[in-house]
Amino acid sequence: MIQSTLAILASKSASFILKKGFKKGTSLPGKIASKICPDIMRHVSKRVKIVLITGTNGKTTTTSMVYHMADKTKVPAFSNISGANMEWGIITSFIDHYRFFKKEEKTAIIEIDEANVPLICRYVKPDIICITNLFRDQLDRYGEVYTTLEKIMKGVAYHQDTLLILNGDEPLLGHLDCPNPKRYYGFNVSYDQDQQIEMNTDAKHCIVCKHPYDYDFVTYNHLGKYHCPNCGYERPALDDAVEAILEMKPYGSKVIINKEEYTISQAGLYNIYNALCAYSIGEALAIDHTIIKDVLENQESRFGRQEVIQLEDKKMTIFLVKNPAGFNQTIDTIALDQEPFTCLFMLNDRYADGTDVSWIYDVHLENLAKLPIKEYIIGGIRAYDMAVRLKIATGKSDHLNVYEDYEAITKAVLAAPTPHVYATLTYTAMLEYRKYLENAGYIKDYWR
Repeated sequence: MIQSTLAILASKSASFILKKGFKKGTSLPGKIASKICPDIMRHVSKRVKIVLITGTNGKTTTTSMVYHMADKTKVPAFSNISGANMEWGIITSFIDHYRFFKKEEKTAIIEIDEANVPLICRYVKPDIICITNLFRDQLDRYGEVYTTLEKIMKGVAYHQDTLLILNGDEPLLGHLDCPNPKRYYGFNVSYDQDQQIEMNTDAKHCIVCKHPYDYDFVTYNHLGKYHCPNCGYERPALDDAVEAILEMKPYGSKVIINKEEYTISQAGLYNIYNALCAYSIGEALAIDHTIIKDVLENQESRFGRQEVIQLEDKKMTIFLVKNPAGFNQTIDTIALDQEPFTCLFMLNDRYADGTDVSWIYDVHLENLAKLPIKEYIIGGIRAYDMAVRLKIATGKSDHLNVYEDYEAITKAVLAAPTPHVYATLTYTAMLEYRKYLENAGYIKDYWR
């Protein structure tokens, strides 16, 4: 008890100092606490209903949606909405919301990095673990999708009665060898009725017998209504499903989920998946449908997830890109806009981005040639790699402009020939450029 109390006090003190002095403090306080008391999560998670949301794409947006749903109920809720989804960041979030003398029930909606699921689950029992999807992402850190799934399932194995909420359209998740209760969500309709997966698709062979899947339809990458013609393995029955896509626009979508119409404020097919996932978690938490509808319709885009920044007379929409599947969906979402626009690309190769940038050759950048793009602005540590890739993809060189610092990039954005700029940034490029824009006075500090 003394050890855990000291750990909490030390963490809270560090968090206070870091937030006041440096305007951030998402991971170090948790690291300090875990050094003092290695099982600190056991102490700060008591009387907390825990929802863990993991997977390659969609964690942050889905977590934000579910948090705002839970926050509208009678039970107090908290989340790591800053995006600190590693072990120490999650510990910090729990300690920040821990009160010594106020013992009330709470709900924690936590985004968690795939490799960190077992690190958290060894100390706490989640009520729900949600897996959104599994795509190739940072091969130098995660390995292939099967390795990523194995890491997640090590955490699941600690708690065999925890409810799993799973993307049923993800073939890797339909045959999990675990006794946990399961709730599946997915699509019963395709936007374009595509039945063919591409050569570079991530998980195209049956997880049971290794035979190639057949698809009734593909939503994107390897997601869709699949079955194995060799062994009979097929998509599980869906508990929550998109029955119709009524509208897809640059500013959002309208869909039918379980016979009810929902408006989704964020654009793109992948955000329909995020909203459906959030809906399924909301159902499992018994959240009222009026709350679910309100959140999905009014969810704000933040921190690089279709975040809109006004730079003088330019509107810049930021998309975080980190793997081929997500980047392809970003291109498809941008393509919904028929008005001329400018594109900004920033490619970094730091550890958090993935040090191998060859993945950009698996992105459908060739589709950009069909769009009304007036100018390409290119930056980041690997700007010239991106410029070469764009030249190959578009066959253009006269509109490809490389800039080597954020000030020059911003001047180029302000001088762009169109009022709207779409920015695709890898993770550290987004962090660094947002920090530059904060210091330059264009946007407020996210960590306030």
